[in-house]
Amino acid sequence: MHQYSNKQIIHIVFPILFSLLMEHLIGMTDTAFLGRVGEIELGASALAGVYYMAIFMLGFGFSIGAQILIGRRNGEENYKKIGEIFSQGMLFLFLLAAVIFTLSQKYSPVILKSLIQSEQIYEATLKYMDWRVYGFFFAFADTMFRAFFVGTTNTKILTANAIVMVLSNALFNYILIFGKFGCPPLGIAGAAIGSSAAELVSLIFFVLYTWSKVDKEKYGLFRFTGFRPKLLARMLNISVWTMLQSFLSVSTWFLFFVAVEHLGERSLAISNIVRSISSLLFLTVASFASTTSSLVSNLMGAGQQQYVIPLCRRIIKMCYLVVTPIIVLIFIFPTLLLRIYTDNPDLIMSSVPSLLVMASSYFLNVPANILFNTVSGTGNTRSALFIELATLVIYILYVFYIILHLRSDVAVAWTTEHIYSTFMVVFAIIYLKKAGWQNKKI
Repeated sequence: MHQYSNKQIIHIVFPILFSLLMEHLIGMTDTAFLGRVGEIELGASALAGVYYMAIFMLGFGFSIGAQILIGRRNGEENYKKIGEIFSQGMLFLFLLAAVIFTLSQKYSPVILKSLIQSEQIYEATLKYMDWRVYGFFFAFADTMFRAFFVGTTNTKILTANAIVMVLSNALFNYILIFGKFGCPPLGIAGAAIGSSAAELVSLIFFVLYTWSKVDKEKYGLFRFTGFRPKLLARMLNISVWTMLQSFLSVSTWFLFFVAVEHLGERSLAISNIVRSISSLLFLTVASFASTTSSLVSNLMGAGQQQYVIPLCRRIIKMCYLVVTPIIVLIFIFPTLLLRIYTDNPDLIMSSVPSLLVMASSYFLNVPANILFNTVSGTGNTRSALFIELATLVIYILYVFYIILHLRSDVAVAWTTEHIYSTFMVVFAIIYLKKAGWQNKKI
């Protein structure tokens, strides 16, 4: 093992980036189609989408913990253990999906009713979630395959999988939302069914590719030897913190949208559009952050801790080189982007200030996410959770003060992103300077 070159980093980053961008197009497709159905559906899809994502992050958080372990074993060249981690992880995620599906069916109506003010938005959100919950089974399994490919730094297949997934979603959405080829127009329910079906297509693709192309003997894949409580406990010792951290992070994002909904249906529609464009930037940052976590874990496994901080600095610089031109384009052509989501001129002009505020936050978001994933990559996921918790407490207090107390304009509400990123950077730097992470064993 040696210091990773820029070329090696790019070879890992860009398939992850492309796959995440393609996945973002799923949400973007939903938003673009529903923006032509009505503002109620547009606002409801924002709340329902973030609500679904908050629950999904429990499974995704587990897969991030599994990815850290896979990366560590890959760095140690202990390849057979990777298959054991994969199979136990898949079993756990299936059981988790079944539990979440059952609980969501029973309690989501109660939770959403208590949080959403508008009756029309509540009904549309519930209609979406009634169908979207089926996607948990497929989406959770997808995350485990992604953990395997990222943890072993074999990320090229993620690109092909993402293309298949997004094309499936666009086709299903077009048919089901608007009622084409003999199907009845299902509106927001059609968007939910289409997204869940696209996740199933993605899973089938991963299974077929892994079975036919991956060296199953080398990694010990598809050899399920029964429930291994000790191994699962070791996985959960890492993953439970990333599960909680991921869930809490998006849950507070959901609370942000609930707070914005109290400013009115127009403010919620604006925030949904801005959120969708923000996701384009966030997923770019997330691809570099995910790469950081995997490479740090591989370096730690190979006993090359001295390369961790220099690697982190280089990835931050590389991420800025990709993100800055996108931010500049948003500032130069804000209305051009907004027209993708709506043909309402008033809504477009009302959205511009919020869009610009959001875009400016990414100058802080880049180091925040990469430094945070460096902390996770060292294997100290408990410390990462505490960093997230401390940051989120400040974030929530700011959200309640700015939105619910002062009832500020929606553009001012988006300064919450600056607050979140600033404190994330500060806490992560303190950890990396002060904590004894170099000898962390997992």
